[in-house]
Amino acid sequence: MTVKRVALLTAGGFAPCLSSAVGGLIERYTELDPSVEIIAYQYGYHGLLTGNYVTITDEARAKAGLLHEYGGSPIGNSRVKLTNAKDLVERGLVNEGEDPLKVAAERLRADHVDVLHTIGGDDTNTTAADLAHYLEDNGYHLTVVGLPKTIDNDVVPIRQSLGAWTAAEQASKYAQNIIGEHRSNPRMLIIHEVMGRNCGYLTAAAAANYHEWVKQQPWALELGLSQERWDVHAVYVPEAHVDIDAESERLKKVMDEIGNVNIFLSEGAGVDDIVAQMEAAGEEVQRDPFGHVKLDTINPGNWFAKQFAHKLGAEKVMVQKSGYFSRSAKANAQDLRLIKSMTDYAVECAFEGTSGVIGHDEEDGNKLKAIAFKRIAGGKAFDTTQTWFTTLLDEINQPR
Repeated sequence: MTVKRVALLTAGGFAPCLSSAVGGLIERYTELDPSVEIIAYQYGYHGLLTGNYVTITDEARAKAGLLHEYGGSPIGNSRVKLTNAKDLVERGLVNEGEDPLKVAAERLRADHVDVLHTIGGDDTNTTAADLAHYLEDNGYHLTVVGLPKTIDNDVVPIRQSLGAWTAAEQASKYAQNIIGEHRSNPRMLIIHEVMGRNCGYLTAAAAANYHEWVKQQPWALELGLSQERWDVHAVYVPEAHVDIDAESERLKKVMDEIGNVNIFLSEGAGVDDIVAQMEAAGEEVQRDPFGHVKLDTINPGNWFAKQFAHKLGAEKVMVQKSGYFSRSAKANAQDLRLIKSMTDYAVECAFEGTSGVIGHDEEDGNKLKAIAFKRIAGGKAFDTTQTWFTTLLDEINQPR
């Protein structure tokens, strides 16, 4: 397939892979065919709707490797859902009566884009597929090759999403400082709230990473350095019901013995209970353009803190959130290797005219391939039966 012009966009929330993925795509195209023009829509689908893009110059190509050293997104993100016309009209991105999908598709046609690379989650990539289908039906062929970005690692059927490993590592580093607060007051309760609306992967992986860090440190009880006080004492994820009374009884024993309790909490854990409680009280539950509950308005960490504080006899409670610290980090070595393999393959698929989302297909022997968009979905549940997670729970729940 002849490729003359390629467009890139990043969308949704940040993850520690966006900058490096953009850099990797630019590098690979420059290596294989520097005559291919590359443009980057600014702020994701927001820029696509408004026609806001920049051209990647020769000077930019020469420095593309710098993007591996940074987090965030060099081309900007936004939360724009092309099927939510009402929201887009209110934001001034389309006119009343316009079909946002048509507006975006026609922009791609007008900009003479042959290949569109989307770096985002399931919403980002399935929306790109809708654009491609629209254009195909209207006589314009567009190859769309997506890359899976989500710190939740919850894209079906992809084994490992870009950025999730780094986010877990960064959440662990965050906890290493926050949990240092455990001796700032007698009977201290610390809740580390981790991102993860529907999937507990990040919370579990962060807790496992942190627990391993604790196990590797030298401790000296005679100097007040206690492994038990620094360790994680509970991990709560959306996939497992939290029995507040039973956990309170267990954790009170920990509090009585060592003087503090440290909890890793997924922001999506217990949300159904919180929402039900709010609605029963006649309170409005705010939602975003995708229909998701705005978690920052219901504060799951604070809700759990209130449930546990009295039952544990905590004298001081601290709730800290590592989400933005984790998701804006630069990719670690493990993620960089994954990003390199995926961006190289994404460019190969682009030249072949093969559309899909790049990833290791869990339903096909974990082969790296361009997975058909119709098979892409969000909300993949974290498997709480995995050995590494059950081992973690066994170790932190054992009698002290």
